[in-house]
Amino acid sequence: MSESDAPIQLQGKILLADPSLHDGIFDRSVILLADHSADEGAFGLILNHPTGHNVGDFLKEEAFEPLRNIPVHLGGPVSREHLTFSAFWWTEDDRLKWHVRIPVEQAIRRSRQPGTLVRAFVGYSGWTAGQLEGEIRRNTWITTRPTADLLGQTHDRDLWAGILRSMSPYHRVLAEAPEDPKAN
Repeated sequence: MSESDAPIQLQGKILLADPSLHDGIFDRSVILLADHSADEGAFGLILNHPTGHNVGDFLKEEAFEPLRNIPVHLGGPVSREHLTFSAFWWTEDDRLKWHVRIPVEQAIRRSRQPGTLVRAFVGYSGWTAGQLEGEIRRNTWITTRPTADLLGQTHDRDLWAGILRSMSPYHRVLAEAPEDPKAN
């Protein structure tokens, strides 16, 4: 097995869209890969595409009242007609943990736990078996580990550049390049 055919372990990693993905939903996206299997594909959520809405803008029922101010983010292009809740937190041994697609009751309970970030997402990002690995081998995505300050950062379009800048001098150049280099 050549190095390029070796299995890629991606669950729990952050995917940063390569600047070449400047059109469409993945433009400057930061994705947490919540699930990855070489046999079954991958599932992730875009962290930095806020919709400008909160849960209360969509769900008016009393059961959702404790979550009314939770920001809604675009999680990806798949199943955009569904609103789901996810919770993210750091463990004592400095590992990022998450529960995705959690029921309302669990989202409410988690939102009351210090250090836990609860978000609502419309849609998700998904790849079939081998698809994401192929995209990574073609340099479509930059992979990195989440850092301890991830949950405290603002999860908007600036998150992509902020993470890139912290990775290396090369990545800093990518982060600071104009969105349309031809317009420079």
